[in-house]
Amino acid sequence: MLDLFGKAILDFQTNKAPENLLTETNISEADEMDVSYLFRSYAAMPKIEKKALQLSKGNVLDVGCGAGSHSLYLQNDKNLKVTSIDISKNAIEACELRGLKNAKVQNILDLEIDSDSHQHKFDTILLLMNGTGIFGTLAETSNYLQKLKSILAPNGQILIDSSDIIYMFDEDEDGSKWIPADGYYGELTFTISYKTQTEAPFPWLYLDYNTLQNAAFANGLQCELVEEGNHFDYLAKLSH
Repeated sequence: MLDLFGKAILDFQTNKAPENLLTETNISEADEMDVSYLFRSYAAMPKIEKKALQLSKGNVLDVGCGAGSHSLYLQNDKNLKVTSIDISKNAIEACELRGLKNAKVQNILDLEIDSDSHQHKFDTILLLMNGTGIFGTLAETSNYLQKLKSILAPNGQILIDSSDIIYMFDEDEDGSKWIPADGYYGELTFTISYKTQTEAPFPWLYLDYNTLQNAAFANGLQCELVEEGNHFDYLAKLSH
């Protein structure tokens, strides 16, 4: 992994001539993303992110924290204990430079805690900015949900957002949507380019709410629709 997403974040944080990221999927053309968006304030966040931060409580884990904007708000404005993790070394370095107290390079599947002690489990686990993306594929979703369930404190909550991307597919003459016959339509392949480099393509998953709810139930979790966004996106709460 070239860690281009993290490199863009770190370049922006350290004023090293940051440029826009270029993202492309197997069903959409290249699109530019302004890195400054990842550094947005609470006031500039979409309503489902604001809602997730309002609901956050107790000992918080921010999974895929990126530039750390959600974690910083919880740490500085809500005075919560926050652990911020991301697989990007560059992003975590930027988070530390921004003042996050407990940010570390960590894959959620490899996160180890004292499973016999509820004290070290998390009251709130955040997965935002299409939090289901890290699952990669529908087949891997159960592995991630089981891991999240195992580190969730009693009466804890997993706050996760995603989008139903059915709108991206063309309609047939009868008004029905053309979707791929093989696999789930929310399974995309992403490619990221930054400056002169391009990352190897990687899987990224968008889950419609009903599919997330079914996966949650299948893994012994409750699932509640908390908030709907302005563009087919939503925030869900999973709990024991």
